Amino acid sequence: MKKILSKIKNFFRGIGTLLAVILSTTATLLCFSIIWMFQTWSNLSMDELMYHLTAPLEGTNESMIQEYLNSCAVPAILILFLVVILFTSFRKRKKVYNLIMAVGIIVPLLAAGKSVSYAWDNLDVGTYVADQGVYSTFIDDNYIDPRDTEITFPEQKRNLIYIFLESMETTYADEENGGAFEENVIPELTALAQENEDFSGNSAALNGGYAMPGATWTIAAMFSQSSGIPLSISIESNSMDTQNSFFANTVTLGDILEQEGYSQTLMIGSDAVFGGRELYYTEHGNYDILDYEYAKEVGWIPEDYRAWWGFEDQKLFQFAEDKLLELSEQDTPFNLTLLTVDTHFEDGYPCEICPDTFGDDQYSNVMACSSKQVADFITWIQNQSFYENTTIVISGDHPTMDSDFCQDIDDSYTRKVYTTYINSAVENTTSDTRDYTTFDNFPTTLASMGAEINGDRLGLGTNLFSEKPTLTERFGTETMKKELSRKSQLMEELADLDENRPELLIREGLIEEETPKAAVNIGAVSYTHLTL
Repeated sequence: MKKILSKIKNFFRGIGTLLAVILSTTATLLCFSIIWMFQTWSNLSMDELMYHLTAPLEGTNESMIQEYLNSCAVPAILILFLVVILFTSFRKRKKVYNLIMAVGIIVPLLAAGKSVSYAWDNLDVGTYVADQGVYSTFIDDNYIDPRDTEITFPEQKRNLIYIFLESMETTYADEENGGAFEENVIPELTALAQENEDFSGNSAALNGGYAMPGATWTIAAMFSQSSGIPLSISIESNSMDTQNSFFANTVTLGDILEQEGYSQTLMIGSDAVFGGRELYYTEHGNYDILDYEYAKEVGWIPEDYRAWWGFEDQKLFQFAEDKLLELSEQDTPFNLTLLTVDTHFEDGYPCEICPDTFGDDQYSNVMACSSKQVADFITWIQNQSFYENTTIVISGDHPTMDSDFCQDIDDSYTRKVYTTYINSAVENTTSDTRDYTTFDNFPTTLASMGAEINGDRLGLGTNLFSEKPTLTERFGTETMKKELSRKSQLMEELADLDENRPELLIREGLIEEETPKAAVNIGAVSYTHLTL
């Protein structure tokens, strides 16, 4: 009987030991991960966290991964070794051993519970989870379908140059000009916005659009600004490239301009396939895609060339100048859309012409470099003969995801996406500072090209050159954010996703990718072998 009781005690002791080791290690990893998460991404929301957790690692800065390992994995491994050493050292002293075992179970559970509770409250996870199961009619009630809207273009159609600036915010200007920094990091972009139209009315402070849920990462931003709706999808944020269509039931800026006979081109310094950008722009507007892979194919850059995500912005603007001269010789109006990349998090890419104005602050130097390059590009355009009949839109794609660039900004400051319209065909009809989102860029861009929109609204957007109130001016920013975080029957119909596509299931790890087979015929016998 004593032997049986001894075996039972040893069994439970072994289970307790294993549990203490596992809990101590995992709780340490969890606690340090939560601390690192909030230190890395300031003003983190649940939407942004889900994006970071589900986004592919492609393009992620290796230093960020290394930082996570150093900050979280290393402490967990040290705790693992410590617990094992303690158990080994006191294995013959039962009371001490049992105390270590109890502490190794109870303390990690308390620490993990406290950390999870802190994250739960700060991210408002309860509301986020509740919203995922709730349908809202906000989009359904306020969406204006371009197919049902009369849009009239002028007889002489204007060209369009649309420049998406990676992670560019009005925040980077100095406080005097409406930013949040002591020293202006983007002086040239500040001047461009003040000299042209950013819908700040009589105020000298920069004004930009709010990036709403479903518009806070690059492909979502590009989609929302040209369709007037969020990229609200039930699959991973950057997995639209696994689909065979990209919101096929939606009419976008590219569709409208294609119908009007525009030649359309997308130029980016990275692989356009990523995130579904190639699919979106080819399906909606039949754009010519001039990306990193194209640049290698035509010899713009060497086959083995790679900087940052592909090629740097300095080259992008050079290639764009050549392309614009080519497009301007055509008989048809053109739309050239650009996307910069040097200012992508983490800390950006300092090219050879970047200044060191801000010393060791690399991201500020990269932002300043981008500001100067964009301004020089605009000056070059303004000296060309086609400029007179060309509208230029410059817009940040979304607020930066850099870990610490905006960490010292007061929580009361409202971060907005940089926006300016240059050489618009129409003038602003109000002197008031407008409250708007990036959805409003859709009809506003068409209006800036001289198009008349019956009702001055498209998608969830409002023509800012009109006096019609935007949805944020009508309902408020917080109400709009809350409603857009919920499901929408209309959005599901517009997206028409195929969640069973093999490409998507493979990416999600639900099925394995089949190894391709090749058939070999020898005489009358057919053999198959794996292709390595």
